[in-house]
Amino acid sequence: MPQSTKTAIMIIGGAEDKVHGREILTNFFNRSGATDARIAIIPSASREPAVIGERYREIFNEMGAKGIEILDIRDREHCENPILQNYAENCTGVFMTGGDQLRLCGLLADTLLMNTIRQRAQRGEITLAGTSAGAAVMGHYMIAGGGSGESPNRSLVDITTGLGIIPELLVDQHFHNRNRMARLMSAIAGHADRLGIGIDEDTCAVFEGDGLMQVLGKGTVTVIDPQDMTHTNQHHVGATDPLSICNLKVHILVYGDRYDLRKRMPVHSRSGSF
Repeated sequence: MPQSTKTAIMIIGGAEDKVHGREILTNFFNRSGATDARIAIIPSASREPAVIGERYREIFNEMGAKGIEILDIRDREHCENPILQNYAENCTGVFMTGGDQLRLCGLLADTLLMNTIRQRAQRGEITLAGTSAGAAVMGHYMIAGGGSGESPNRSLVDITTGLGIIPELLVDQHFHNRNRMARLMSAIAGHADRLGIGIDEDTCAVFEGDGLMQVLGKGTVTVIDPQDMTHTNQHHVGATDPLSICNLKVHILVYGDRYDLRKRMPVHSRSGSF
């Protein structure tokens, strides 16, 4: 995939390469304006926001960003700060780090600052990226936690409200690395009006605003589409009982593959490949 300069919403599965090729971070940097980029780093999900914020600052500084600000929000009142608000209104890229997605939502949801960032991202005015916890918050519904290594069941996943950047998605991250297929299937069984997106580490689902998702990075993006689901016992069994889920559609996408969110199908090129 060529390095695009078009703005996008970038959902990263976590543990993106920060040392060697830095492909995903470089893609974010270029989409944010390259050497004209004014980047806002939001490390609020982290327990060590100053440390993680500085790490990303060094990376984007090495790349040559024009301006970098760490929005070290540790209280909801910080989101009303006119200096931070002004930066959110004028930056070209926003990067949300990993950590705890519940902490991130607790600090940012329904604030003036987050509303500005969400609206600018949805209008294509900025590039917005989130990794790990920063990825989990992208949908209207959010996977707040859960388990792995079991059959799908309702107790395997905790659902709460996310930041609604791309509302129709239900995102899970560190996906195959932490064996989370059953967790995402459990989530989708109870929210069949959403589209499940499971993103591996050092992998990114890129949404350019044209209804297409493109895959970047070393792993896979798993799409779980329940629109043709014919049956689930989700509403009739106990929380720890196994789920039956019939006629789920599952796609495994790799680097360069594309998926049409509106048509709910992978996009093939004329050569027969994606």
